[in-house]
Amino acid sequence: MFNLELRNKALKIKMVVFDVDGVMTDGSITYDENGVEYKTFNAKDGQGIVMLTKAGIITAIITARENATVKHRFDNLGMSKLYMGQKNKIIAMKELLNEYNLDFSQVAYMGDDLPDICVLKEVGLSCCPSDAVSEVKDICDFVSTKRGGRGAVRELTDLIYKVQKLSV
Repeated sequence: MFNLELRNKALKIKMVVFDVDGVMTDGSITYDENGVEYKTFNAKDGQGIVMLTKAGIITAIITARENATVKHRFDNLGMSKLYMGQKNKIIAMKELLNEYNLDFSQVAYMGDDLPDICVLKEVGLSCCPSDAVSEVKDICDFVSTKRGGRGAVRELTDLIYKVQKLSV
């Protein structure tokens, strides 16, 4: 089902970290007349994150934007750590590694655009949605068959869940 290299990388994962726009969402940014920002999330993606968290995998978000909707989604899913307003995502990633006493090989990261490359180049399992920019797809171990906000997160969470034979 999965090639041996991907399987071996997925077996080591203890933490899964996600970008938001273009990964947990389809990348659309909607504003109302008052400038309030809205995002749409996929329920199946969320269920995948909940399953990993309940199985003991650390789940986190690192995003460059600040948005109360992201905080609400993070809280709703019971995720472990949230970093918003992170223009240099590798700094937040290194803080996560220190806090949880992990190394890069134990981390899967899903990103979709140029600001994610600094993290994707370092982690043990680099991942992206099918509609990520080509520079990201070219360096990822796992390119989902699904688009951002349309099942890419769930495809990754299912991969880790199945390879590690997790249960809740």
